[in-house]
Amino acid sequence: MFFHKVFMLCYLGIIMAPVHAVVHHKFEVRRTSHTRLCTTKSMLTVNGQFPGPTIYARRGELVVVDVINRADANITIHWHGVKMPRYPWTDGVDAVTQCPITPGKSFRQRVLLSDEEGTLFWHAHIDWARATVYGAIVILPPKTHTYPFPKPHAQLPILLGEWWNADVQQVYEDFIAGGASAQLSDAFLMNGQPGDQYPCSEQDALKLSVQPGKTYLIRMVNAMMNFIMYFKIKDHNLTVVGTDGAYTKPLNTDHIAIAPGQTIDFLLEANQPPGRYYMAARVYAGPVGYNYIPTTGIMDYVGNYTRPRPSSPVLPSFPEIDDGARSTHFSNKLRSLADDNYPIKVPMNITHNMFVTLSINTWPCPTNSCVFGYMLRASMNNVTMSLPETQNILEAYYKGIRGVFTPNFPAMTPIIFDFTEGYRRGNVAPAQSGTAVYMLDYNSEVEMVLQGTDYGVGDGVDHPMHLHGHSFYVVGSGYGNFDPNTDPPNFNLIDPPLGNMVAVPKNGWSAIRFKANNPGVWFMHCHYERHHSWGMKMAFIVRDGEGPNEKMLPPPPDMPLCEPPHTASTI
Repeated sequence: MFFHKVFMLCYLGIIMAPVHAVVHHKFEVRRTSHTRLCTTKSMLTVNGQFPGPTIYARRGELVVVDVINRADANITIHWHGVKMPRYPWTDGVDAVTQCPITPGKSFRQRVLLSDEEGTLFWHAHIDWARATVYGAIVILPPKTHTYPFPKPHAQLPILLGEWWNADVQQVYEDFIAGGASAQLSDAFLMNGQPGDQYPCSEQDALKLSVQPGKTYLIRMVNAMMNFIMYFKIKDHNLTVVGTDGAYTKPLNTDHIAIAPGQTIDFLLEANQPPGRYYMAARVYAGPVGYNYIPTTGIMDYVGNYTRPRPSSPVLPSFPEIDDGARSTHFSNKLRSLADDNYPIKVPMNITHNMFVTLSINTWPCPTNSCVFGYMLRASMNNVTMSLPETQNILEAYYKGIRGVFTPNFPAMTPIIFDFTEGYRRGNVAPAQSGTAVYMLDYNSEVEMVLQGTDYGVGDGVDHPMHLHGHSFYVVGSGYGNFDPNTDPPNFNLIDPPLGNMVAVPKNGWSAIRFKANNPGVWFMHCHYERHHSWGMKMAFIVRDGEGPNEKMLPPPPDMPLCEPPHTASTI
């Protein structure tokens, strides 16, 4: 007992020394009943809320969250976009940085904020539990600072999500067993509500009351599972001021395009004739041919005026449903502030050049359950990642346990050819299954070109890629095949946007740069949940540096034990 107390005091001293303040939360994960679309079901939630509670903190603070599992399923919680400097232990990725919190157990997660400022979010990171277990993280400026734009009158998080009438875990299990695409959700949501385009939903639609002449800060999170979304407010323009926990140059626009896992902050000025206006989000990029009903909310001007209700709602105009070709037009306009108060540091001395193909592949069906006689898989550089079943990568690395992972994720695709010309058998190297990681020395500077392909199944698709533990600069993007001779001279090295997400366009490429200055194990994966489940994922291991502040901190004493049976996806 004496040793445990001494350890805790030393541990808390290490963690809390550079932190300005501590914010405490308790997350109780349990099943609660919720009704949407005239259907009531029991589902996993945090504190009974759907979406879950919003965390408010200031830049540089420590957020301590006691996660208590009172449900009947394993759980992990990931703090999406929080870099967790030197402390991957509570990043919250099942089989990568921890084993799950099993029913009846708890885990105190320390969420170390550093230079993030703006909007991020938290979500479950096991199976498909994040469909119902998610919430916003609002990171305010320090008390002695202000926003790099006029202070808004008020602010509101808006989280986009999905709803299945069926049990999501059963949807996930059927999806895995069938080896093909998953059952589509029954509704899209805005702060947990479908809106009045759906049955039994009008009375609970999101409502935003605004005062004429005032400006409002909207913090938007795409917590959806599988869709890039297009958001508009009828007759109103918006001004984007931040994305992924970092500020941007103001961008005036009439719409927002936001990928799964992405956050966007924008200003809304109530400058139109008083009345009721519809906010709406509809699929921006996804499979063509489905009847995607938008989720809606109402922006209502306060005051004494006549507010006639239209017999049929007047929605903002939307483009045709796209299969990915337009999805980067919006993101390509984003730029970092890159000023004296918010300088940027684009890596210029690249030590690791990586060229990574993103593909949908096929695999022999191990059972008779597959829909097409084969199962769909996904890969990065032809490696389909399988997650360990009885251990996690971080503990294996920290403790020197052999046989859990291999340090040989390829920096280059095995075959160079026309990636967007379609399938040709002679060009394609077969995908391999493995738990491969890529090793980086501390302070390495990485350039990674992510190349979309259509040589697997279908004609290509976009990929919203997310990196844990680091922010990166999106220095370039384009359609077709990346050209190492003609494309790099056009990279934006002056004010590229900083974030943790990049939407790699359909049949195109994106180039990112980051400095590996955060020791630990850090996951990278597609944030389309179906692609992630099929294996489009890998991990970086950043080795310790030489200095005392360049080494990974020790694990907390209450790390969840790796208890069989382990329910991590081994796709």
